[in-house]
This record gives sequence, structure tokens and C-alpha cells, in this order.
Amino acid sequence: MIQTLGALKKSNYQPKTVKQELRANLIDKLRRKEPVFTEVIGYDNTVIPDIERAILSEHNLILLGLRGQAKTRIARLMVNLLDEHIPVVAGSPLNDDPFQPISRFAKDLIQEKGDDTPIAWLHRSARYTEKLATPDVSVADLIGDVDPIKAATLKLPYSDERVIHFGLVPRSHRGIFVINELPDLQPRIQVSLFNILQEGDIQIRGFKVRMPLDIQFVFTANPEDYTNRGSIVTPLKDRIESQILTHYPANIQISKRITQQEARLKAPQKENIRFNDLAMDLVEQIAFEARNSEFVDAKSGVSARLTITAMENLASAAERRSLINGDKQTHVRVGDFWGVIPAITGKIELVYEGEQEGPFIVAQNLVSKAIRSLFVQHFPNPEELKKQRKKQTSPYKKIIDWFGQGRVLDLFNDVSNETYARTLYSIPGLLDVAKQFHDGKTKSEYLFLMEFILHGLAEYSQLSKGLVHQGFQFKDLFNNLFDLSNLESSDFDDDDDDDDGWSRN
Repeated sequence: MIQTLGALKKSNYQPKTVKQELRANLIDKLRRKEPVFTEVIGYDNTVIPDIERAILSEHNLILLGLRGQAKTRIARLMVNLLDEHIPVVAGSPLNDDPFQPISRFAKDLIQEKGDDTPIAWLHRSARYTEKLATPDVSVADLIGDVDPIKAATLKLPYSDERVIHFGLVPRSHRGIFVINELPDLQPRIQVSLFNILQEGDIQIRGFKVRMPLDIQFVFTANPEDYTNRGSIVTPLKDRIESQILTHYPANIQISKRITQQEARLKAPQKENIRFNDLAMDLVEQIAFEARNSEFVDAKSGVSARLTITAMENLASAAERRSLINGDKQTHVRVGDFWGVIPAITGKIELVYEGEQEGPFIVAQNLVSKAIRSLFVQHFPNPEELKKQRKKQTSPYKKIIDWFGQGRVLDLFNDVSNETYARTLYSIPGLLDVAKQFHDGKTKSEYLFLMEFILHGLAEYSQLSKGLVHQGFQFKDLFNNLFDLSNLESSDFDDDDDDDDGWSRN
């Protein structure tokens, strides 16, 4: 590999700007029909084409969208469009181009050694810098400042440019620089970026030296009205050539692919826990319900991390249950979604915060609404059957009649596989309904469907569902109403509190 400036000159190496590198490598990938952002799902026809157009135009860009929309992931993947290695003056603090040095160090070294100037090769992974904008970020952090310790050590006056300590932006010369959450940057700090974007150079303190920087800027931000923390000052926004809007997955299938890619399930979980498509759809539907909920702040958004952590918690709930009961393998259950609640409460911002229990109750309601939405996609709508009862008999009649005889079913979350199956099989007609509308399933999948039917009937007010200690209790809806009318205040117990989102009395 070339190690001196003289050898580099003889190699006919032609320097390119960062934006020229990105453009050339993108053109090559497009011609070869190779994917550019391989880890980003759901943006093939929207965001990614906009980014590619911005790169072809050699624009600085800003990715604008709610939290959890892969903005930072996209910025990090842009590194793959850089050349694998570029030559730099060895020891340079600013990744100086040997043919176009900008730092005093590199200029002095080349003047001293000429063609013998040592050359190092910088890998593209080292040409990416990322900074989270916070209110305490200063101009010195980003641009640079005079270093008194450096001046004292080198015995230099403050007028000598060698006393400058460069900030993150000049140290990103010939690379990609990303500022996340740009609105959180104080306006006066944002102003310091004007000249870099407009003229491509910087000034530090009172030094006359101006350094032409070669940087691809990528900014990320939530919409300006997301919080009260700040906004992007208009002159800076005007200097960012391309603004690209991101979005959440358009449908459950795309969302499910993202979750499966990102969820970090452990090896024993992958080996011993079985999921069916309906369970995975239910995880995704919770996020869709949250984004449409009147109780969740739409400006805050619902991150894709909700479904990722929910899937991880669902697997852990099933794993914990199997460990308790000594079951080597198990299948997820609807009851395991109780373990998903903690993954939801931390990912939603409520319109009205209220009491501490607020997020908990809203999370329960979101799971209930997700069950209700998916139930009619897999089984007949009980409300529609009720309207057509003269024309056909409801497939749920045998199940509802069984509960109508005063029977009660307690379905606990942590029972063994054997007890779980025996409990569900005890309800006449339940397995028949599952098989009638879903053929060719495994035993475990049918058990999931049987439990799902009970929850679905409760969501459509065909049965009563209430929380009991570590599980659910199903009973006839009308008998439960009569029971409540006869209860005295002393009969209520905290363990049987039904005043929550998963109760249908």
C-alpha cells in the first residue's frame, strides 16, 4: 500500500469530495441494482428514493420524523457509500488530503518533507461522527477554541493558530457528520453552523485563518411542534438543501419484518418458544392502536421500539412460565401479553398524564383494542352475526350457552402446558370453532386460537372478562351483571378488581 506522498502522486490518485464519493458510489450501486440501505424496512418507495435524490444532488440533508423511525440508522448506513479507504497525511488532526491540506500541521509537514511525507489510509468506518444535540453543547464542542494548556506546553502566543483545539465539525473533515435532535441545539449554536453550510469553511475565535471543510452533513429532528424544547432556526433550515420526511410502517406486515429483524431473542428462547402469525400480528397491532388512540399524544409518536421490546417481553413471559413449570418447550399464549404491558407503558406519552396508573390502564386498553381489531379478521364478527341471527346460527352459540349455565372459567397466566390445555378443552365447542375457521394448525396453535376466541368474545360483549389474581376469569355476561347488582361494598376485593382495560362486564 502507498505510504508516501511521492508514491501517491505516481499512482494517478484523483481526490474527490465526500459528496462526490457518495454520488459516485450510489450511481454504481443503482446501476448494479444493489440495495443501498439494506437494514431499513418499509421505505423502499418513499424515504429511500428521496435520500438517493439528495445524494445525487450532493445535498446536505435533514431527516424529519417522529421517534423510532430509523433516522439515525439511515445516517449510519450512509457510511457504506464512502470509498473503503482514502489517503490522509499521517498524524493530521483533520484527516488532511495530501493534495489539498488545510491544517497548519499538514502544511508544515508537507513543506518540510515534500514527497517523503508519510501517508496513512483511513477506513470509511472512521469517517463518521455523530453528536446528540443537547442544551449544554457549546460552540467550542462543535467548532473549536483556544487551548491554553496547549499554548503553555508549546510556549506559543495565543495569536498562533497552533494553539487551536479543533471541535467535532473540523475533525469530521472528509467525512459524514450527524447531529441528532437538531431542535434541541440552542439557537446561538445553530447560528454557528450557518457559515459552514453556506461557505464551507469555519472561523475560530479571532483567528484570520479560514478552513474550507469537506463534510456531508446529516441532521435528524422531530417535527418542530413535537415538544417545547426548541426548534430549528429558519436561516439554518433554509441552508439545508433537502428535507426528507420519515414515517411509521404502513401496515402490519412491514412492521412485523422490522420487529423480527430488531428483536433480540436469546438462543434458548428461539429454540424452546414457538410463535404463531396471529401472536406476532397482535404485537404489531398494539402499536397501530396506540398511534390512533385518543389517549396517546400523536405529536410524540409511538416508536417502533414498542413492538421490538414487546416481542422480547412476550418471549420472556413464555420462557419464565416454562421455567416455573419445568416445560421444555412452550407456545406463547394470549395471557403472556400481560408481560408486554411494561414494554408499552414506557413507550407512550399520554395526552393527559393524570395519575400514575394512567399509562398502565391505557396499555391494557391498547391490548384489548388490538384483540378486538384482529378478532374479526380471523373469526366471524359477533355483532354482524347478531344482526343476522334469523338467517344463521352463531358458531359461538355452544360456547356462550356453556357459560350461560352459570359456569366460570379461571385461566391463570403461569399454569403448565398440560393444565392450560385441559382448561381450554373443558369448554364445549371452543376447539370446533377454532378448527372451523383455521384448518391444519398444530395443537399449540389451536390452543392459542381457543384462548383468543374467549378474549375476542369478551371484547365484543358476548362474555364477561375480568382480572383475577395472576390471570383472567371468564363468565356469562348477563349473569355477571346480576351478580354485581346484588353485591355489597364489603364483597369487593382488590385482587378481583375488574375496573381496567381488560375487563368486559
